[in-house]
Amino acid sequence: MDVKSQVLRLLEENRGQYFSGNRIAKELYVSRNSVWKAVRSLRKDGHRIEAATNKGYCLLEEDAILSKESIEKYLTGDGRSLQIHVRGKVTSTNTVLKQMAEEGAPEGAVIAADRQSMGKGRSGRQFYSPSDTGIYFSILLRPKMTAEESLFITTAAAVATSEGIEKATGIKTGIKWVNDVFCRGKKICGILTEASVDFETGGLTYAVLGIGINVTDPVGGFPKEIRDVAGSLYGTDPCDGSARSRIVGEVLSIFMGYYRHLAKKTFMKTYRERSIVIGRMVEASGTTGSLPVKALDIDDDGALIVETKEGEKIRMNAGEIRIRPFEGSF
Repeated sequence: MDVKSQVLRLLEENRGQYFSGNRIAKELYVSRNSVWKAVRSLRKDGHRIEAATNKGYCLLEEDAILSKESIEKYLTGDGRSLQIHVRGKVTSTNTVLKQMAEEGAPEGAVIAADRQSMGKGRSGRQFYSPSDTGIYFSILLRPKMTAEESLFITTAAAVATSEGIEKATGIKTGIKWVNDVFCRGKKICGILTEASVDFETGGLTYAVLGIGINVTDPVGGFPKEIRDVAGSLYGTDPCDGSARSRIVGEVLSIFMGYYRHLAKKTFMKTYRERSIVIGRMVEASGTTGSLPVKALDIDDDGALIVETKEGEKIRMNAGEIRIRPFEGSF
């Protein structure tokens, strides 16, 4: 680890407190001049570091730059095994990480970015990913399981995202089947898992789990085409400087705890409890078209159990639903 990273780690771990250059130098076994150069470089990167005579340096609470050091500060449990890489702008964190996977990157590699130019959503859609207002990150997994079993990676990620957001911010969210996270009636998070299958064994060579979370509204609001459905955790209100890093750290840590014991499906109870569709009328879309149904339950395999107007119960393994008001009920 270079001096710059060491200085940032120390300041991040003591955010809001002053450290003298001499004390930093002693703790890191470097010269005071090296510390000064590191601080100058960090400031050029945009970090809010204040210097005061006889007090030293202080990373201000409002510093909002996403960094390896700011995320690692919040990793706990199985999350501490992750290798964090932070980029300013990427095409897509999933795309970058898939390339790293093909080149032999180990399980637990994480790419987090401040902005995506070609963010990915389900069914080939694009995930709107402007800078400074969201967090976009992907995790490389090399699970020893079949492609069918790996479907629970996404389910576990939805639960971990909802729980992690609440733990980090106190903001409550819900899950819309299959894997969208909602807050105040709008989608604030998209989750996409892409995998490479070993056709000889039927297992996975690797899986890349991507998560995108809207933290605040972008300047000027969301694009017209998604304005009715897209929202953010804080809306137009400002959030504290460490909020994005805190969310990433909490979500990753909770997810890795579930992932290590994925076959036990311990997350399914919470998945049902946080569902925003059970008991509601929804519009279900599949290969045969769309129809209004009532969502009854979600089974242990993640399938949505719905009931038609005629009383027929259908088990949906795939497809999409939309929560819409309907006249009457059944």
